[in-house]
Amino acid sequence: MCGIAGFTHRDGRPRPELIRQATYSLVHRGPDQQGVWESPWVSLGAVRLKILDLDAGDQPLKSEDGGTVVVFNGEIYNFRELGRALEQRGHCFRTRCDTEVLLKAFLEWDLECLPRLRGMFAFAVWCEPERRLVLVRDRMGIKPIYLCRLGEDLIFGSELKALFVHPDVERRLDLAGLDAYLSLNYVPGTGTLVKGIEKLPPGEWLEWRDGRVQRGNYWQLRLNPDPSWTPDSAKEALDALLRAAVREHLTADVPLGVWASGGLDSSTILHYAAAVGLGRLRTFSVSFPGRSFDESRYFRRVAAWYGAEHEEYELVPTPDLAGVIEQLVYFGDEPGADAGAVPLWYLSRLCRRRVTVVLSGEGADELFGGYVTYLADRLARPLRRLPRPVRRLASSVAGLWPVSDEKIGFDYKLKRFLEGTLLPADQAHLYWNGTFSSREKQSLWVPGSPSGVRPAFLDILGRPEAPAGSLNRYLWLDQLCYLPDDILYKCDRVSMAHSLEVRPPFLDHRIVEFAASLPPRFKVRGTCLKWILRELMKDKLPPEVIRRRKEGLDIPVHEWLRGPLREMLLETLNRTTVSELGVLAWEPVSNCLTRHLERRANLGYHLWGLMTLVLWLRTWKIRAAPEEVFSEQKQQRIAARHVLL
Repeated sequence: MCGIAGFTHRDGRPRPELIRQATYSLVHRGPDQQGVWESPWVSLGAVRLKILDLDAGDQPLKSEDGGTVVVFNGEIYNFRELGRALEQRGHCFRTRCDTEVLLKAFLEWDLECLPRLRGMFAFAVWCEPERRLVLVRDRMGIKPIYLCRLGEDLIFGSELKALFVHPDVERRLDLAGLDAYLSLNYVPGTGTLVKGIEKLPPGEWLEWRDGRVQRGNYWQLRLNPDPSWTPDSAKEALDALLRAAVREHLTADVPLGVWASGGLDSSTILHYAAAVGLGRLRTFSVSFPGRSFDESRYFRRVAAWYGAEHEEYELVPTPDLAGVIEQLVYFGDEPGADAGAVPLWYLSRLCRRRVTVVLSGEGADELFGGYVTYLADRLARPLRRLPRPVRRLASSVAGLWPVSDEKIGFDYKLKRFLEGTLLPADQAHLYWNGTFSSREKQSLWVPGSPSGVRPAFLDILGRPEAPAGSLNRYLWLDQLCYLPDDILYKCDRVSMAHSLEVRPPFLDHRIVEFAASLPPRFKVRGTCLKWILRELMKDKLPPEVIRRRKEGLDIPVHEWLRGPLREMLLETLNRTTVSELGVLAWEPVSNCLTRHLERRANLGYHLWGLMTLVLWLRTWKIRAAPEEVFSEQKQQRIAARHVLL
């Protein structure tokens, strides 16, 4: 695993100090080796966490003639298979690593090599004779890559901090990105919270050729259910795919482990790791002693079932918790509204003391229908037939339910669900996973700030490739946005902050395409989530693992913001810090604080997002430029023109 950075300079004047600074900013992603390469037209940098061929494969890696150079972050799991095919075409190899196979594959097939790659990756290839730079991101967005256009030049990097090194990159708050963040807890699609910086979308390539940019995709996510699947044939196919994917994901020359939550997904990965002969298994978990959502009895049971060498971290609030949150803000690139990053931080730190690579169960929920929101979508349909005043009254009554300190208590879920029934189905699905409603968000903006989620995001479900039927429709949306821009983003930044590589076998594109071909009834059947996966594993895992409901790795954010994190919350969200942003009004933020701290409402997720936002703006000195603030009339026109989330 690595980090990459680079920038073009059409004036033919390299700036060696900049690429070295950009590379150094990523050293946590690759502490084992760092290197830079420059020509009059481009500067490239890479840091390397050695996983394969520990004695060779340093980056940047050049072709024999020196005309082509690659910097690569990720893993190509079928590199041996590709290497044999390339040897038959006359290529010779100096290393045993996937980076050289990638370079030779590009030399042989150019962009046509991309569909041949199996893995997680973000890489850049420079072709000196053509003054051509090609950037590529893997199909599911497991590995990140940011880019910024500066006139006719291009800057890119694995993390925002590598771009911030460049003095011409302005640190201006993107208000459309902020609007989406307040609604969804993340910025979907190509956008970021920094104006002028974007993400290369999953499955796409971008080519810079002497100042001109062209882009395209080599893979697209499409859900096309095949009615010919039977339960037996689907289980047989999934079994073979998981066995093959896990075997490939275990390829490494360093110690490996498995993240174990005791849930269906991670236990499935552990089962196949044992089945393909990993040997002595190592498992790692986070426990919450004495809490109702503690999963320790499940992951200890699974670890014992497979005879794994198990370690766990008991997460209780300690004096270093505020410091951990500040580190998450630094390493996170963008503010992390997902409080699940906290236990993930401690888990990654624990793992890195023993192993360099871990396998995880990320992706199974989005592929096979594991979130309770998919049941909520179905349950809300008959309720929407009731008169709107009745639904509004029910929502108001639910707000009187006593507030609990549970991680996601019944009071929170009930109120959130009933509020969602007042929205159109598409907006409700987003709202159930988000925080601020359109009404709450409108009150947050200072006069003159823009309002409304940007049209590009609202239109995603209107694309021609958007599936029909509510379940596949929302699975497709979550795989396209929520998975790469929240779940995988969080996992990459937190694990790489500890120089730990995380591999998600469920996101092998062959499994993704298989799941896309299944009819909806194979995913959610009645109230059973991930039905086909449970059917496959019911004779392989302990019964209590098959039956248990999903918990999710998260902290009791409502309680902790009233208790151990109260001081940090109030120090971060005060009149001065909020007013200095220039785009959020203090009164609604203060009201949110008061209602939560006085236990009149559970607004922990709202406040967590605002707190980390302010910390992030302060850490990276991001500003809202005056020219970005719209007039009140323009704000009203925007609000009238677009349907608000």
